[in-house]
Amino acid sequence: MSSRKKAQLTVGKRKTSKARVVISEGKGRIRINNTPIQLYQPQLAREKIMEPVWLAKDAVSNVDIRVKVHGGGYMSQAEAARMGIAQALVKWTRSKRLRNAYIEYDRTMLAGDGRRKESKKFGGPGARARKQKSYR
Repeated sequence: MSSRKKAQLTVGKRKTSKARVVISEGKGRIRINNTPIQLYQPQLAREKIMEPVWLAKDAVSNVDIRVKVHGGGYMSQAEAARMGIAQALVKWTRSKRLRNAYIEYDRTMLAGDGRRKESKKFGGPGARARKQKSYR
């Protein structure tokens, strides 16, 4: 018999960004695209990603979190990673208290934001903008 570590895989999505999060037993390390979270830039995105970790407190000290994120912009990627981490921690701990804490703090940590770009229509350069008319 092999002693395999158990792991939890979740996916977080925001706009066109997708983040695959793998959570496993470990020492509390967090890596985004193979970069330690302390070195991840910009700082605003790093703080956004760390929100579910700060709310979980002691649950994170004995797990390693690996995130692979692609697509979209840096804030969209940060929110996708944040959602994936929050969902993974709830699955890992099976804690109703943690789930309720996330929902109370910000519902989009567990439930995605369904807004998408509106499609372009004819007669103009975008979804709502129209070509201007001049009568002189």
